Amino acid sequence: QVQLVESGGGLVQAGGSLRLSCAASGRTFIRYAMGWFRQAPGKAREFVATISGSGGSISYAISVKGRFTISRDNAKNTVFLQMDSLKPEDTAVYYCAAVRSPFTYYTSHSYEIWGQGTQVTVSS
Repeated sequence: QVQLVESGGGLVQAGGSLRLSCAASGRTFIRYAMGWFRQAPGKAREFVATISGSGGSISYAISVKGRFTISRDNAKNTVFLQMDSLKPEDTAVYYCAAVRSPFTYYTSHSYEIWGQGTQVTVSS
């Protein structure tokens, strides 16, 4: 069973950048599609980005497309979320998630394993 640990969150000014990392345990990381989700106070958890096990299939939420980049390093069992041109509305707890599947998914209920989350705060 894969376990996930996120890191890289913090406080940044609008227009700045952060890079989130999600380290996975286990030896079958490449068999897992990975996703990033976020949840702002008082709001539902929302999809941010997803990447297939091979990295060949990637999708983004419209709100982050062109500003965020998801990638993975299967040799290091890690998935990344590079966030550029950050806006105050990007403030949220960011979660990475995994599902053992060759496909990518946009909905949180499709994912089997979740990290503990990392706080991202963007000041105006």
